[in-house]
Amino acid sequence: MGKALKIDFIGAGNLAWNLAPALENAGSSVINVYSKNPDNAKKLAGKLYEGQVKTDLNFSETEADIILIAITDDEIEEVAKEVVLPEDILIAHTSGSIPLAKLGYSATPNIGVFYPLQTFTKNQQANFKEIPILIEGENKKTTDRLAQLAKTLSGNVSVITSTQRQQLHLAAVFANNFTNWMLTQSEEIIQNAKLDLSMLKPLLEQSISNAIRFGPKNVQTGPAKRGDYEVLDKQMELLTNQPKKEELYKLVSQQILDFYQTQSNE
Repeated sequence: MGKALKIDFIGAGNLAWNLAPALENAGSSVINVYSKNPDNAKKLAGKLYEGQVKTDLNFSETEADIILIAITDDEIEEVAKEVVLPEDILIAHTSGSIPLAKLGYSATPNIGVFYPLQTFTKNQQANFKEIPILIEGENKKTTDRLAQLAKTLSGNVSVITSTQRQQLHLAAVFANNFTNWMLTQSEEIIQNAKLDLSMLKPLLEQSISNAIRFGPKNVQTGPAKRGDYEVLDKQMELLTNQPKKEELYKLVSQQILDFYQTQSNE
């Protein structure tokens, strides 16, 4: 496995809050934590065994092997321009959508990406053992070092390109963010009926299980899939006073109708 790695963090948000302690528990050392919000850096450092708060982006004296940038996507390029680095250090961002090339402004040839494919919150510590970690490096040295770090956390580590990672991130937006928005609509509808979202729990769990096991296209159900226009019309009537939900219902139902009608005609 090699020697234990020393890590610095730029950023103290949801991902860093989960990733930094996980790396420590896996045998790495987190040395410095920088955040533009010093309070966030202090709180994260307080969760760590050795972590110290870094107050600026001058990392020229760091003893770290790797600096991980775990900040919002629109800040990555600017930080890459501003950060002061020791010679030959490895720096990687953790974004799903930002190309590796955006770190090209860094004063090191060893730039990479360390992207855990998961949604993170500060309320629940993530278990990284099964989380896919997607890595990319500008050179073999960087790729190998990031792979070494990733494998201390997860048994699901892959090397992919920036283009592949951007497509994966897009897929994740559909699977996670859009699904969560649909659940928000469900919650509002069910609460209007004086019921609770928990009633949908068995359905949701079975739906996700079926989609993963058999493929989502193969397990689609519902009135749009069946072409049941009578039910579709009745449900549209229920949404008459909720025009945004009505528009969303109509758009998604029409796409499902079109897709499965085409499938049946082939």
